[in-house]
Amino acid sequence: MNQPNGQQLTVFRNDVARVRRAAAADVPELVRLRSLLFETRDEEYFNPASVEDDWRRNLASVLEEQLTADTARILVVDGAHGLAACGIGTVEQWFPGPHSVTGRVGHVIGVVTDPAYRRRGHSRAIMRTLLDWFDTRGASRVDLYASAQGEPLYRDLGFVDHPDPALYWRPAHR
Repeated sequence: MNQPNGQQLTVFRNDVARVRRAAAADVPELVRLRSLLFETRDEEYFNPASVEDDWRRNLASVLEEQLTADTARILVVDGAHGLAACGIGTVEQWFPGPHSVTGRVGHVIGVVTDPAYRRRGHSRAIMRTLLDWFDTRGASRVDLYASAQGEPLYRDLGFVDHPDPALYWRPAHR
């Protein structure tokens, strides 16, 4: 399918939503939707007091850079005025092991739906499309961090608790 600007548009039909790859014109809406992931979280981890809006500019830059990367897939569902939902997945090459023969590991960076479009199957459609993509990329497994709201969907799609605890470290100056 061609867009008015002549760019090729790939549309995926999955569940009730029309899932498509994001385009450069979607970047402002992607930033808006990704911001929703953090606005309702009060924890210091998600909203450090020292952070200003620099992260949004950095996000826009990385999104533009990753739109056509082989190792990233940025998917969206259109709404009446802007995007209804988005999801981002990446594949990294880790060192192979008995638990990951290829060493390719998928990561769901985040799936978010605008509150006006929730409960319509958009997140499920995006996740199924991402899981298909991870499979074609040879990922041995797919990891994600689930919000309380998203956890039932992910478990329904077959995600289980990871055998190792998730830990993180941050330099003191960031």
